[in-house]
Amino acid sequence: MRLPCPSGGEEYESEAGTSLMRLLLTADPEIEVPPRLYGGIERIVDVLVRRLQMAGHQVGLVAKAGSGCPADAFFPWPGERSQSKADTLSNSWTLWKARRDFRPDLVHSFSRIAYLLPHLRGPVPLVMSFQRDPTPRTVGLASKLAAPGMLTFTGCSEYIARIGRASGGEWLGIHNFADTENLHFSPAVPADAPLMFLSRVEHIKGAHWAIEIARRTGQRLVIAGNHSDTGPEGDYWREKIVPEIGRDGVEYVGPVDDAQKDRLLGGAKAMVVPIRWNEPFGIVFAESLACGTPVISCPTGALPEIVRPGIEGFLIESIEEGCDAVGKIGTIDRTACRRRAVEHFSADAVVARYLALYTRLVAGRAGA
Repeated sequence: MRLPCPSGGEEYESEAGTSLMRLLLTADPEIEVPPRLYGGIERIVDVLVRRLQMAGHQVGLVAKAGSGCPADAFFPWPGERSQSKADTLSNSWTLWKARRDFRPDLVHSFSRIAYLLPHLRGPVPLVMSFQRDPTPRTVGLASKLAAPGMLTFTGCSEYIARIGRASGGEWLGIHNFADTENLHFSPAVPADAPLMFLSRVEHIKGAHWAIEIARRTGQRLVIAGNHSDTGPEGDYWREKIVPEIGRDGVEYVGPVDDAQKDRLLGGAKAMVVPIRWNEPFGIVFAESLACGTPVISCPTGALPEIVRPGIEGFLIESIEEGCDAVGKIGTIDRTACRRRAVEHFSADAVVARYLALYTRLVAGRAGA
């Protein structure tokens, strides 16, 4: 069928099973798309919108007012708090109106699943993406309420998808992507290149392990990332990290922008972020590989999906194993690290997976 362009331009083809679709995406209401400063999924939504447009699709976006993403149609959320019941009601109504006005072939939500409730038995397929552990009760309820074949879930890793499947519904693990086009490959680094810790400086990210591994192996360590000054994480910063800065080659450079990140990762011997929790994905690990820099982390959460031990780095379970890994960094081919990032964690690779999902769901709905 032929559908009118939301901006009033010429109609275009949007037949189920063809490459052209009308797609409506949503992002959380707290942060603009793209973010002005830090923001993970908001950056991904922005790039996804742009790549879909480059492929010829019409893309609408529901996001925080003031967002600069160049979607074909933009619908601002009236409420700015995901956890507010009043904002949830008003935002749900906004999404309803956006779907009515934009007439998409599919709605893809990177925001709250509650906003999708009025659409679970509607006329278009829905995709709900999770960036963290899904809530079993919410997923189970939505799966039961949705019309057959109308709701598909994705997780930012197979680890997240595996958790979700236990609560019901169709799940796919589709990774987040790194900006491989603007992260430059460094095929080699000097023998005295430092180790790199790049993440929020808190206990679950393992900065204290990184410091001890660097000290025991006689390596310099550059720490980059923000930190908390309050609560338990503020105590961690003051008691475990601050006393080590300036000693034994440990340097703290604070939060970094994209250009600094590119330079620091590319100039590192390895990125050492020995996480102490189940990381849902961790874009920084893919970013490190994009620069050709091996990763030393732990085999929890999604890390085994990103780093293959002995090929792109090492997954350790102790400080002693971390020291052994540093000693074997020279065996890792930095070209293989870059290849892994481009083939699996680039925008091209990930957008292709989303497009395959969209096409299948839209075609299935048209044939129902």
